[in-house]
Amino acid sequence: MRPPPLLLHVFPSFAVGGAQVRFAALANRFGRRWRHLVVALDGDLACAQRLAPGLSCQLIAAPAGGIAAAWRLLRQWRPALLLTNNWGSFDWAIAARGVPGLAHLHAEDGFGSEESAGQLRRRVLARRLLLRRSVTVLPSTTLLRMAREVWRLPPGGLRLVPNGVDLQRFRPGPAGALPPGEGPWLGTAAALRPEKNIGRLLRAAALLRGQGVAFRLAIMGEGPQRPALEALAQNLGLADCTHFLGHVADPAASCRALDVFALSSDTEQMPFAVLEAMASGLAVASTDVGDVAAMLSAENRPYLAALDDRALADALRPLLRDAALRAAIGRANRARAEQVFDEEAMFQAHAGLINGLLAT
Repeated sequence: MRPPPLLLHVFPSFAVGGAQVRFAALANRFGRRWRHLVVALDGDLACAQRLAPGLSCQLIAAPAGGIAAAWRLLRQWRPALLLTNNWGSFDWAIAARGVPGLAHLHAEDGFGSEESAGQLRRRVLARRLLLRRSVTVLPSTTLLRMAREVWRLPPGGLRLVPNGVDLQRFRPGPAGALPPGEGPWLGTAAALRPEKNIGRLLRAAALLRGQGVAFRLAIMGEGPQRPALEALAQNLGLADCTHFLGHVADPAASCRALDVFALSSDTEQMPFAVLEAMASGLAVASTDVGDVAAMLSAENRPYLAALDDRALADALRPLLRDAALRAAIGRANRARAEQVFDEEAMFQAHAGLINGLLAT
């Protein structure tokens, strides 16, 4: 019997993030249908904890050597399909051009802080050139439009596959354990990187605190900005009500403990954190980025904000002060998640893309 096809996945990092969480969920869903080889270019393999036991999945911290090393490893490993993720994996997309017959699927989920205000021209041109003969999968209509109009990729190679959420795991219900205190729980979940702009959330929280709005703030996630953000919370007088929880082993339970979810990013496309909050029956206050407005229920859309501290505080204020309002919006968000964002549709769409490329 022939072994299952080998899929080679290249990530700039295999830290916990949207693309990595989606891969782990997909691998878990289909078990041993495929074999997986995962390359983390920065050596961070933290998302491995989300992989189910028994998978045929090997994790590798990438060796140095750039495009030449990637080319050698592609010829050595001989995968049936190369799957690259975001700009940071483009050396492997270049190397794949030198391996005849290798099918390539590229996923773009958004941009880092260096492109939060606009795309870099050399990256636009690289995408335009290198992805013309590949299949590119995109989770948001914003990215799909960009791929067509800015990158000018052939429409036949573009696929829109919205993200999905585990509706059984993320659901309203008994709250998980968070530190005790007074006031509703306001929370966020994000890698603590510049483009997530957790500083904006802290400054908005300080504005609300100065207006007498009671709340407790939970920040879930790790990243290089944590020390600076902890210092900012201290300087803003928020140390007594702000809890940096770091990596959370059970984000679904922690999500159920919240009353309001906040997203303060400068750039997003279709964030899993918002889907998880919706599925958990939470009201969301968010910056108006990517497809967030289209994701949320109609009842929640008035609580979108410009990329501004005060605007985010204005979106949060009514939700923190009115329990009945946030409960009604939370129910509407849960209903929309059930109607539109069940992860099984995402699984089947990605499996269809993989199987179609393997067949050709």
